[in-house]
Amino acid sequence: MNSLLNRLKPAVGKHILLFLSGTMWICVGIMLNSFAFKWLSLYEGSYSYLYFIFGFAAALLIHHFGFLRVVDKNLGRISLMAGKPCVFSFMSWKSYILVIVMVTMGITLRHSSIPKQYLSVVYIAIGLALILSSIRYFRVLISQFRSENYS
Repeated sequence: MNSLLNRLKPAVGKHILLFLSGTMWICVGIMLNSFAFKWLSLYEGSYSYLYFIFGFAAALLIHHFGFLRVVDKNLGRISLMAGKPCVFSFMSWKSYILVIVMVTMGITLRHSSIPKQYLSVVYIAIGLALILSSIRYFRVLISQFRSENYS
């Protein structure tokens, strides 16, 4: 039974896990920012740029004090994996639960009565923080390719 499971496991190299992690983070960040920018473009107030500035400032804080720790933890976990890990192990099982919670919260907020210009601050903050944090995955991936080429 165990050998059957090993044959069916979608095993990939660590490079693929790093690429999937970075790609997922950047794609979700782009999606959140596209919602926010659409809402701000429809907002008829004259202070749209202030919502962006608050979101941008919050993004820098979230990126530095929150998401980089998560990225570093994931990078450490991926680097310790032996052989060819399962393609779905680019996130830990706890992260899958966190993603479900965050998606549910995002849908709930989007359908709430909170004015969209205020929500745009939250979406810009989280989205831009995800984009900024995804860069670390790609930097590690590129440095691994370079070190393999120079070896």
